[in-house]
Amino acid sequence: MASQSPFFGKRDRESDSLTSRPAPLMGSGTNLSGSPVGSSPSVPASVANTAANAAKESGAKLTVGPNIKLKGVEITDCDTLVVEGLVEATMDSRVMQIAETGAFKGSAGIDIAEIRGIFDGNLTVREKLVIHATGKVSGKIRYGKLVIEEGGQLSGEVSVGTSSADKSASKPAAPLQAAA
Repeated sequence: MASQSPFFGKRDRESDSLTSRPAPLMGSGTNLSGSPVGSSPSVPASVANTAANAAKESGAKLTVGPNIKLKGVEITDCDTLVVEGLVEATMDSRVMQIAETGAFKGSAGIDIAEIRGIFDGNLTVREKLVIHATGKVSGKIRYGKLVIEEGGQLSGEVSVGTSSADKSASKPAAPLQAAA
């Protein structure tokens, strides 16, 4: 005569009385009951606008976390790349952020690059390159604007302007002469 275990088939009465509901989706525009959520007077408009702008700007974001290695790829259609591990790739993006623990090796065409870790390879920054105190950038580097914090390192073939078209448009054609 088998007896049933006292642990199976019994539920804690307190957990039955609690109703669990999934968290609302960010930006879903409804509360838990499904009714629309209006703009709350307790949230300042400036805060709401900042959050909305951040959501618009984030777009397609790829984060390569610490201790992750991503090798031999071509990254496309990525608005923001955040590198906390190691990436060996070719990419074209709007924003690249390399954390102190991150490293990127390869070729990148970026609008804005913020480097706290290591970049090694061909880097074309169309707008602004920021190298923080812990950042090390080496290789063939072209940039629109450059900011280097004290302690930041930049080495290799470095030039202003992002393409040969930019250089020819900004300077009149003149023959090159060797310094004597």
